[in-house]
Formats: sequence, C-alpha cells, structure tokens
Amino acid sequence: MMAKSCSHARTKKRFITLLLAAALLAALAGCHRTDLHQTLRSNFTAPQGSPILLAAYQPWFGRGNHINVGYSSQDAVVIQRQIDDARNLGIRGFVVNWYGPRKEFEDRAYLQVQRTAAQSGFQTAIMYDEDVDDPGQSTDKVIADLQYSYEHYIGPQADASRAAYLRYNGKPVIFIFPKGGGTDWNRVRQLVNSWDDPPLLIYKDIDPRYLNAFDGFYAWVQPGSGGWAADGSNWGRDYLDAFYNRMSAKYPDKIAVGAAWPGFDDSRASWSRNRRMSARCGRTLEESLRTFRRYYSERNPLPFLMIVTWNDYEEGTAIEHGLAHCGSDTGAGANQASR
Repeated sequence: MMAKSCSHARTKKRFITLLLAAALLAALAGCHRTDLHQTLRSNFTAPQGSPILLAAYQPWFGRGNHINVGYSSQDAVVIQRQIDDARNLGIRGFVVNWYGPRKEFEDRAYLQVQRTAAQSGFQTAIMYDEDVDDPGQSTDKVIADLQYSYEHYIGPQADASRAAYLRYNGKPVIFIFPKGGGTDWNRVRQLVNSWDDPPLLIYKDIDPRYLNAFDGFYAWVQPGSGGWAADGSNWGRDYLDAFYNRMSAKYPDKIAVGAAWPGFDDSRASWSRNRRMSARCGRTLEESLRTFRRYYSERNPLPFLMIVTWNDYEEGTAIEHGLAHCGSDTGAGANQASR
C-alpha cells in the first residue's frame, strides 16, 4: 500500500513539474506553440499538395544595425532549429531576403540557410531586394546581383546545396522585392533567359507594366485601399481579396503566391512609420490563411502561400515563437516573443 502511495506521489509530482515547465516555457516565449499548430491545422488546407506553404525569412539578425533578438542569422545551430520548427508546422521552405554580395552578412547567412536546408529536406529561395544605391545604374546592378545568385546558389556550377533551391515545374523560383529603382525588368528577363537553368521571376504585387518580364506575382502584408488604421483594425482583408480576385480572374496564366500574416507593428524598427495591424487574438492570421479559398480550389489550385513572416521582429510579423495569449494582445507586436 505504501509503495503504491509513493508511486502515486511521484507521478503527481512529475505531472506538476511538467505543468510548471510548460507554463515557464510559455511565459518565456510569450506564446503557445500549440496555438500556432492549431491555427494552421484549422485554417490552412492544401488539397492535392497545393498551395505549398512557405515563410518569408529575415537573415540580418546579429548585425549591429538591427535589433538584438538573441541569435545570429549565421548560426547553423539556430538555423537548424528554425528549419525543424518550420517543418513541424507544415512549412516547406524559407524565402530569404537577399541583396546580392553588396551586403556580405546577409549573403553569408543565406548560404548557411541553403546549406542547412539541403541537409534537412527543406527548401530555400531568394527574395531579391532591388538595388537602389546608385541611381541610374539599377538595371546593371540588378543584372550583376542575379548573375551572382545563379553562379553561387542556383545554377549547375553553384554550391552543392543548390539541390535545396525552391523549384516549380522544374524551374528555380526567384522572388523580386521592388524598391522603385527604375530597373528595366525586360532587360533582366533577357539575361535570366540566357541561363542554362532559367528561373521563374515572381514580382511583389501586380504590375501590368511588366507582364512579359515576370512569371507571376506575390502578395505582401499591407492594409489595402483603406490604408493603415490608427487602431490597427484594418488587417488587410480588402487587399487580399483584391489580389486573389485579379490574379484568378485577370491573370490566370501567371503564378499566384498568396500571403498570410499574424499582424504588423513596426514600432521597434529604426525605419518605423508607426504602422500597425492588430493580431485580433489570432484572428488576423486565421482569416488571412483562409482568404485564398474563396478564389482557388482543387480544380484551380493556388501554387504557393507565404507566411509573412517567420522572424521579422522589427515589423512585428514573426511567427517563429508561436502566437501570444489573447490577454496580452496589444497589436501585432503581441505575437512576438519577449526577449
């Protein structure tokens, strides 16, 4: 009897210890990882494998001009943990901000992400930020940067980790983040078409000026025609509806990459413009994950959906550490872990 009682006491003590440990982890992270799993399971479906779920990834943490989030984007151990966590959520690849070799830190970080992904059955792609450092020369700079990406990360002579590079219908995918630099994208298209392994170029938002230069368009976190609401209430539904409606009805021959986000709050960024979207106790992520269903189906599948973002703590869109308690929701920033 005493042995049974002791065993029961040990079991109870172990159970209490596990509960305390779970509570401590939640407090440290400011969130529940299980909430994020549940959100993705309940609101995101991928009939016949489409859409493929991706996440935008920021590779600049550890540089002095960005906030300290507790890790370096060049740390292989950190990257492996991030990839493992992303895979557990059903995310199949990171789309990594990249500026060409002119930003050495981010370039080295991207290489480490791609090498780690290649060892983990994961995928990566470049989201190239248009070079605007030298007005009037942006086209030549963009061409040089993309040629560099091909030689180092994508093409047949690139690093061995090129096997991890994201492809669609056999072709590598390059995302373009425009900065208003006046690049002649038709010239860029001519260059990449000359590669032995020509890519698909996907441009942010829909720009009818360059329909022949781009193979598709991707959505990005923004409120739409209503603009940023001071109370964060405009979470972007009108924008997503307009994007999906135009892509499915007007440009069905182009690749559409949808988007979902947990909210937005750039108050921690050095470039802050005090823009905000409320997380709405997780509903912003839930509803942005579901919106594509009104326009795409198994007969007309959406190829990709990108979560914006995995780890942008400066703009309050990170899902890396899960979702916050509703009670602590003071806007998009509540979705990020406290550090």
